[in-house]
Amino acid sequence: MPIITLTTDFGEKDHYAGAIKGAIYSEFPDAKIVDISHSVSPFNSAEAAYIIQNAYSSFPKGSIHVIGIDSEINPENQHIALELDDHYFICANNGIMSMITNEIAPSKIVEINIHNKIETSFPVLDIFVKVACHIARGGTLEVIGKTIDKIKPIKNLVPYINDEQTQIIGSIIYIDNYGNVVTNIKKNFFEKIQKGREYEVSARNYKFKKIHNKYSDIVNFEIPEDKRNDEGRGLVVFNSSDYIEIAIYKSNNQSVGSASNLMGLYLRDTVTINFLN
Repeated sequence: MPIITLTTDFGEKDHYAGAIKGAIYSEFPDAKIVDISHSVSPFNSAEAAYIIQNAYSSFPKGSIHVIGIDSEINPENQHIALELDDHYFICANNGIMSMITNEIAPSKIVEINIHNKIETSFPVLDIFVKVACHIARGGTLEVIGKTIDKIKPIKNLVPYINDEQTQIIGSIIYIDNYGNVVTNIKKNFFEKIQKGREYEVSARNYKFKKIHNKYSDIVNFEIPEDKRNDEGRGLVVFNSSDYIEIAIYKSNNQSVGSASNLMGLYLRDTVTINFLN
């Protein structure tokens, strides 16, 4: 039986997430529902895109991913369903899927057109649930939509490279639960431009000359533990999703602080990499 995942900006306080689950079970009692996150920043498509890109592939093939971010339908924000990498995605056509489709081409995209049969002010509940349950029962995308060939991109998703290829200008697309800030610069993209050159990573007034492969790379384990003072040190790392991330070692907003609050780094802020030779 296919899994149906939920990713929204609804939070946990209100009834929205619970109502969606109830509607799925009412329509498809054998459903298996998994929450990916209900804590996406409100209307933040880039943040949702990052979460979905890094979560969906851990699920079995055939899983159905409902993404409830900025989903109110209007002439510039239609609803779509995609088949991609043997998974299904249901969301608004607002750029959420462009991070994944930049790397993997969808095998099918449809613009959902069942709205004339359903009056709704809560499309995730009334439209996305019906589409998800239709797919879970073995239904095809063509029944619920018309085929289209492209989707909207998210602006500034791809880092900028200057003509001389001596500089990459990226931006912060996600801040995680630890306050680490994730850029839109992936490891393979960086290495393709770097070509072995030395570099300097700059964010506001902070500069770093090395990107680590894991957080503990900054620790000198030959020094006795009580003399290290590593907690609270800033670093740059290729995170588990292979994005360049600026972090604080063992960050904690209640004690040593985090990259976001200590360095004043927020969503959409610029991060620059200058190549030095």
